[in-house]
Formats: sequence, structure tokens, C-alpha cells
Amino acid sequence: MSKDESQKKGQLAKIILTITFVGVLVATIFGYQKYQEIFGESVPRSLGETTIEIPTNSSFEEVIGLLNNRGLIAHEDSFRFLAKRMKYEKTSMRSGKFKIQPGWSTYDLIHHLRGGKQETVKLVFNSAWTVKNVAAKVAQFIEPDSTDLVTLFSDEQFISDLGFTPSTLMSLFIPNTYDFFWNTSPAKFMERMKKEHAAFWSKNNRTAKAEKLGLTPEEVYILASIVERETLQNGEKKRMAGVYYNRLKTKGWRLEADPTVKFAVGDFSLRRILNKHLQIKSPYNTYKNQGLPPGPISMASIASIDAVLNVENHDYMFFCAKGDGSGYHNFAKDLKQHNRNAAIYRANMRKSGAWN
Repeated sequence: MSKDESQKKGQLAKIILTITFVGVLVATIFGYQKYQEIFGESVPRSLGETTIEIPTNSSFEEVIGLLNNRGLIAHEDSFRFLAKRMKYEKTSMRSGKFKIQPGWSTYDLIHHLRGGKQETVKLVFNSAWTVKNVAAKVAQFIEPDSTDLVTLFSDEQFISDLGFTPSTLMSLFIPNTYDFFWNTSPAKFMERMKKEHAAFWSKNNRTAKAEKLGLTPEEVYILASIVERETLQNGEKKRMAGVYYNRLKTKGWRLEADPTVKFAVGDFSLRRILNKHLQIKSPYNTYKNQGLPPGPISMASIASIDAVLNVENHDYMFFCAKGDGSGYHNFAKDLKQHNRNAAIYRANMRKSGAWN
């Protein structure tokens, strides 16, 4: 081999070595960059701890869009690359509410969305006139909208299978704070309410107390819903319940409860019940009909339910608001005393300027 050929081979070897070195260096840099995009911090710490809600039946592209809109994906190409290899892209997207920690890597994020713990929501309801109101309140906390819930609340076969009727359905709902998964379906929500209802009545001898009063749990709830709308003062609910229980058990007496008239009229904002309201034909008008109305006139609080179950034993048959702004009532055993109490109410209302 000549000297020139030897030099040329040496130069070629250097070029190949240089190209190889550069290639390895580029691959190393690219690999390190990809490694950092996958295992380095991806979720910005500036976002703090946050949550994301993935709707039921979301596609992979829709999830990508949600994450991008929230600024949770730093490198979309790497997210897609890793999602494919972790088989997150090919599986159905898990729905629900997920807590996302600041500083998580792309791997951490995909791993959590694919199989991590779902967060619960605190579902709170404590006041409603109708089951439609209940649906609206519940829809504020979980994924189904109020229309989906109302549709199920109107399904007579489903309601019957739960052991209720359209009229008594409200008595299923025990106002409280419950932990639910955000993506709970309407049917699962109702199944949970049935369990909570059973647990509630099994505690503190509630079912036995209802039987002792000669009432079913649904009837207790109906009476409690009237007490709920008559007074906000827990301290007098047992006495108020006693008045209605006395009327219920006394032959020839009607409940004559103003809140039932509001329900019958369909105007829950009525401040004064007039004679024209008392004439309305409705099974809920207790001025016209004997006994309890066919169902609750509103949601009843636990305090009102327990007030009925532990009703005060007395001879009061009447009550009248004091009208002094306290929210309390005066009670009477006979009409004469009741008329005196009514005069006190009218005087206090005029004095306060409520009546001009």
C-alpha cells in the first residue's frame, strides 16, 4: 500500500469516527431530551395541586384536549409517544375526577390517569321543595346533568323497584353530605340513596319509633316535611310535630297546614295564604282533605324527622307565629287561646311595619 493510500484511509477513518461520534452525541442529546420530557417534570409547579374531570366515553383526543387546555402537558409529542407504549391510547379513557400533582412527569401523569385513584366529591343537599330541585342540586356535584336525573326520577318502574311511588320518592332522600365519585351514574346515585335510607332508618330505633306512632317511615317523612316548612327553630319542632300528630289522630280534624297549600298551588314563595288558596282542589290541600297528603311537600331535615319520631306529648291543637321576628310560635289547646295568640301576632306585625 502506497503512502498516499495509507493517508487517505487514515483520513477516511477519522471522518467515519467523527461522524459516528457526532451521531452518538446527537442521539445521546436527543435521547436525554426525550428522557427528560418523559421522566422529568412536566406538570408545571405554578399550577399547584389541581384536579381534572374526564367525562364518560371521552376519546383519547378529547383527553389530550382537556389536558392541553389546563396546561398539564408540557410536551404533547412525548405524551402521545409514551401513551401509545403504555397502551393508554388504545384503551377506553377512564372517566372521573383525578387529582394532579405539580411537578409530575409525563409518565406519572399517564400512569395516574390510566389506573390511579379517583377523587371523590362532597355531595351536599339539605333543602328542596321537589325532586326536580333535588336533581338540580345533585347535578352541581356529579357528572350527570339534572335532565338525566329527572328522567330517572320519573321512571315509575325504577321507582317501584326501589320501593317508592312518584309521590313518596322524596322520602328516599335523607339530607346530608355524601362522598361520591364524580362520574357516578343516575342509577348508581339512586342505589346509594336507597342504602343510605335503609341505614338511616335502622339507626336509633327509628323504624320502631315510627311503628309505635302507627306510621310508616314514608308517613313520618311526610309529616316531617310539613314541620320542616312550618318552623326553622329546631327547639320547637317536637312541639310543632305534636300539634300535627294530635290533629292527625283526632277524628274530624284536618291538618290544615299552610305549607301543603303552597305545594298544592305550586308557588313556594307565598308569604300569606289567602282564602282563594284554601279552595284549590288538590290532594295536597290539607284544608280540604283529611289525613296526610300523598307524599312529602319538600325534603325533610334529619332534625324534623327525629322531631316527629320523638314527638312531644301534649294537648296543643293550634299554633300561631309570634310575629316578633324570633321565628317561634305560641301554642294553644283551644280556639279561644288561639285567637288571643293570633291577636298578638297581628299586633306584632303591625308594630314591626310588616303590615301597613
